[in-house]
Amino acid sequence: MKIDLHTHFYPPKYFEFLEEHNTKYEMTKDATGKKILKHKGARFLTITPEMTSPENRLKQMDEVGVDVQVLSLSVPNVYFSDDDNNLYLARETNDYLAALRDRYPKRFWCLASVPLGNVEHALRELDRAINQLGMNGVIVGSNIDGRPLNSPEFEPFWAACNRMKLTVTMHPMPPLGSELMFEYGLAPMVGFIFDSTLAAARMAYDGIFERYPDMKLVLPHLGGAIPYIVERLDNGFRAIPDCRERISRLPSEYLKNVYYDTVSFHAPALMCAYHTVGVDRIVMGSDYPHIIGHIDRAVTSIEELDIPDEDKEKIFSGNALKMLTNL
Repeated sequence: MKIDLHTHFYPPKYFEFLEEHNTKYEMTKDATGKKILKHKGARFLTITPEMTSPENRLKQMDEVGVDVQVLSLSVPNVYFSDDDNNLYLARETNDYLAALRDRYPKRFWCLASVPLGNVEHALRELDRAINQLGMNGVIVGSNIDGRPLNSPEFEPFWAACNRMKLTVTMHPMPPLGSELMFEYGLAPMVGFIFDSTLAAARMAYDGIFERYPDMKLVLPHLGGAIPYIVERLDNGFRAIPDCRERISRLPSEYLKNVYYDTVSFHAPALMCAYHTVGVDRIVMGSDYPHIIGHIDRAVTSIEELDIPDEDKEKIFSGNALKMLTNL
């Protein structure tokens, strides 16, 4: 069995809502005529037909042998308007994804979006999405309108996710400093990776993983740079008093207990994560249908690894099956 934990889907009316209520991002077209979103001049999202078409997905899933896709919103999630609009869009999105899962229960599962700009609204929608709609977890941004995830205002949200033992995917958002990434589409290729890395490091040093060990956090894109720099983070703990104020153990001990998806497709990077955090913390992902995602490489990059077949099976599906809620 193959479960793709990192895929994205937008209800057809999402982009209409974005055009009408968005106050933060520019919607325009690139040189090929594709619709794109920009943040401070930096391109960060290209809209593709597969983002709103379940039929196209099923055909491609069958072609590459993916049994299940876990659907979630991608950027800019439900953070871009006022509180009431964000809550409305979250509810509409969650209703749509839950209905799509019910239509294809053996092929699609789904993660909820919640309007974290207003934590009270987010908590209400989280409860509804998980306990009434039966969604399989929640997706959050790596920053919420520039606010870091370890801000004290988000503490009730993490407490709720921990209490419910949820899978929480932390997906990159347009990063701070995106105005420096206007060339070559660097925001998703580079900025996303380091916004995720920064968010995970903040959460580790802040003690979120120590206080809330029962939630199951997924770091997309192979954790950004985390597997590569984890020893450097430990050295920060040893050398800098501020890094020891809120945690009792090395940050690596917490970061080895979160999950990393395989959206890298680069064998040396995958093996770095494999040796750093262990096979039980790695799950398959494709980033489909973003233009720099790869549904085929999501499968073949794992098949080609020089690791035991039983480890490949854990990455393909075993670990995901242990993580997701309401299966």
